[in-house]
Amino acid sequence: MDRTIKLTLGIFVILLVSFVAVTAYNGYIGQAYRSTLSSTYSYTCTLSTDSPLTNVTFFLPVPADPTGNSPIIERLSARQIPGIPESWKTELYETGKGTFVKVTVPEIIPPTGTTTKDPYTITLSAGIKSKRLIETRDPVSKSPLFRPVTDLKTTNCREGSMASTGGQCFTYLTTLYAQYGADPNAEVTFRSDLSGKNSWTIFEPQTSEYHTSVYLLMFGEQKGWTPVAGYLESGIGSYDVPAPYS
Repeated sequence: MDRTIKLTLGIFVILLVSFVAVTAYNGYIGQAYRSTLSSTYSYTCTLSTDSPLTNVTFFLPVPADPTGNSPIIERLSARQIPGIPESWKTELYETGKGTFVKVTVPEIIPPTGTTTKDPYTITLSAGIKSKRLIETRDPVSKSPLFRPVTDLKTTNCREGSMASTGGQCFTYLTTLYAQYGADPNAEVTFRSDLSGKNSWTIFEPQTSEYHTSVYLLMFGEQKGWTPVAGYLESGIGSYDVPAPYS
């Protein structure tokens, strides 16, 4: 009987120690994740031209989630995105299908020496911290993209892409409006990029992220809405996080 009691007590002690150890480990993992977690968006918008443009109006897509929330709307409204020219008048528009910034300017005049191979380029860029964890596995449904998103298709990830090892890649179409006068041979390019990234440290630094970009090349004068090609890489990085946060 004494031996049975001792054996039972020994098993109980082992189970108790194991439970305490697992609980302490899980507590450490959760605390380390919460205390080191940082979520950030990186945004750039580039407009290039090799020729003068006159009476310029653009409706450029602004990254937003399906409900219309955007990480850069406040800064755009306050003109706090570095790189916005003083001559640009900017207004935000929500169409129900997408969010756009309307840009109007009497003219865009490249400096002397501008060529097709060396165009005049205007670049807006900003890094914005997010108060919430960024959804990087399903950004189409839950995170900011250049909307509206149409004709979404899976595609092979580009060579060298971080998404090629475990992530997914897509092509899609969005739209922009352009109106300006220009030489028939003028080349104007629009490109915008957005990345959403979560960073944390549990024993070693880890990240999860997604990237999307849109691009359009236009020739001569423009007046109207134009499809814009988009590319998306999602599910990049590590998703081995504590269960309540996965």
